[in-house]
Amino acid sequence: MGQRTHHIGTTRPPVKLQLKRHAAHGDGIGPGEGMMATNDDGARVSHDGVVAAAARIAGVATRTPLLPLTGHPGVWLKAESLQLGGAFKFRGAYNRLARIAVADRPRGVVAFSSGNHAQGIARAAALLGMPATIVMPHDAPAVKRDATLALGAAIVGYDRATESRERIAAALAAERGAVLVPSFDDPDVVEGQGTVGLEAAFQATARGLPPFERAVVCCGGGGLSAGIALALPGAQILVVEPEGWDDMGRSLAAGTILPVQPDPPATACDALQTPRVAPLTFDVLAAAGAAGIAVSEAEIRAAMRHAYRLGLVVEPGGAVALAAVLAGKVPTDGRQTLVTLSGGNVDPVDYAAVLAERV
Repeated sequence: MGQRTHHIGTTRPPVKLQLKRHAAHGDGIGPGEGMMATNDDGARVSHDGVVAAAARIAGVATRTPLLPLTGHPGVWLKAESLQLGGAFKFRGAYNRLARIAVADRPRGVVAFSSGNHAQGIARAAALLGMPATIVMPHDAPAVKRDATLALGAAIVGYDRATESRERIAAALAAERGAVLVPSFDDPDVVEGQGTVGLEAAFQATARGLPPFERAVVCCGGGGLSAGIALALPGAQILVVEPEGWDDMGRSLAAGTILPVQPDPPATACDALQTPRVAPLTFDVLAAAGAAGIAVSEAEIRAAMRHAYRLGLVVEPGGAVALAAVLAGKVPTDGRQTLVTLSGGNVDPVDYAAVLAERV
């Protein structure tokens, strides 16, 4: 199938989206109406695109469970920590790579990631018979690095503080004629991640539940939250980030993209350390009226322990949405609320320390 492109690494102001409602195709994959967004770069994302992604990844991606959060009526957890590769990222990775022409696949793909997107790309590339190279920070968790290597991908390391992963990856892709697949600034990736929301909507319907009115979503670059905004166009979208790394929330409040401020605090959420979000994801979320929530490291650790008591291993970045709910930062008004547990790839030693912490 054909490819769509969207410029990355731009520093221009965010572009305006043209939004319009359009009826779903009636193929039984997507509920109600969808939202289509087109920006000046020609990148187009839509509810129908999420529907198409769901069909594309069907039978490949895991259908993860939708679980009630005891003590919080109407709140449901989408356990993407149980997805292939331990995170939702496989959905977008496979959706993007499956659209690469067969003739172009031998040249491979290049991606940059601290680990979860890396594993998603590596696994999807292996399934599709493509070589993959991942630009990964030297301080990435060993569990994520090792898993990426085990899937057959090559890793090129870089210093998160002094080097640009985008520049390194772009140079590698240009040198090899490979396809560069960013972790969130790509229409097919965003629509693939949106299948999390679409799948949850079907699971809720199967349980006889009313539609979701709110989605509380872990956010780094915004691929998952933008995708869910497309999948659930009637829902309020709340993006959750660690304190000091809440650039999407600050950007949404300001109405323009703002980078992470200088000298941000240390965070255990390696998966959410995105210094600047992309126009593509920002514009979708801004058009959806999304708002941001920031959570502390202590609140994140508490959420990880709570998830463990539910029988789920969740990494710090995958626990921020649950942390917002447990910390009382999400309204408790009984509205049907979807909460993402976006990943479970956590270093065993670090995880044991979190579980052993006395509070």
